Order: sequence, then C-alpha cells, then structure tokens
Amino acid sequence: MLSANFFLHFSLPFSLFFKFKYEVKDEMKEYMYKYDSPAGILTIRSDGVNITGLWIKEPDVKGDTEIQEVSEYDLSVFKVAKKWLDIYFIGKEPNFIPPLKTNGTIFREAVWEMLREIPYGQVITYGDIAKKMTFQIGKAKMSAQAVGGAVGSNPISILIPCHRVVGVNGNLTGYGGGLDIKVQLLQLEGLDMERFYTP
Repeated sequence: MLSANFFLHFSLPFSLFFKFKYEVKDEMKEYMYKYDSPAGILTIRSDGVNITGLWIKEPDVKGDTEIQEVSEYDLSVFKVAKKWLDIYFIGKEPNFIPPLKTNGTIFREAVWEMLREIPYGQVITYGDIAKKMTFQIGKAKMSAQAVGGAVGSNPISILIPCHRVVGVNGNLTGYGGGLDIKVQLLQLEGLDMERFYTP
C-alpha cells in the first residue's frame, strides 16, 4: 500500500491546482464584442486569442460555452479586429488580419481557406471553387451546391470574405447577412455592380 507521504510528495501544489482549474474553465469560455459598422452592428466572438466568429446578424449559436461581452480594450485580438474593420469600412484594404480559428469539417475548412485567398475587390463563382476543390481532393467532379453549403456556413463573415462568392453570370445569389449587405460590401471594395443582378 502506498503511504500518505507518497501522495503528499506527488500532489500538485495548492496554487497550481487552482491555476489548472481556472485554465480548464477558461477553455469553456468565449468573449463577445459588438462593433458598430456601416453595415450594422457586427457580433464578434473570440476564444481569448483568436477570432472565432463574426456575424452581421445576431447569431443563433447554442451550447454550454459561457459568453462574456467585453469591449475592444479588454482583449487584444478585439483591438486588432476593430482596427482591421475600421480600415476596411473606409474603403481600404487592410494589410494585416487578426488571428482566426474555425472548427469545421475537412471539406468546409478547405473551402473557407479558399475564401481567404480571394483578393480584395474581386469575386469568384461557386463553380470556380468546386473546380479547385475537385483538383485539390482528386475527385472527378463536385457540385456547386456542396460548395454553397460550405460557403454559407462560414462562421467569420467579412474577415473570411464569403461575400466575394457569386453565382454564374453575375447572379449575387444569397448571403447570410442579406443581399443588400453583400452589395454594400462589394461596392465598398470598388466593384462595378452593373455586372451583377439579384435573383
């Protein structure tokens, strides 16, 4: 039988025990910041280090995670996000981006990575992304609808620019934040909106 001295020798110091307990609790906590933009109030989420969500409309996100609303001054990643958005909404392309973290399927993560590669002021079609995905994963073909589902589930709007994805022949198709906001964002980036139409 192990002696009491064994457990005393190998037990965590009292302070480290509470530090561990605190850190585990923080992993179940997220932070929220509301940014007042020309497109409306943006809801931004963070895990404390990365931006994990940005919604133009109030998100319907359920779960056990504790969410604490803070200002941009309380979290450095929100400061960086605010600076990025300030520059973006005056019609300029920021030359940096805050750290982002998404948690999707392998397929969705691959599509979201492609969204991040779309240059400022340019658009790409769902079909274009589908063609790139078939080449990347080695499939014979892929439907634009499958890509549309991944694009539509993008949790970090604007920073991951799903608004730069359009349908064939200039069809703006749908947008989670509303087609009017999609038009506003594309106009802000200097696109000629006469090339596009709303369904």
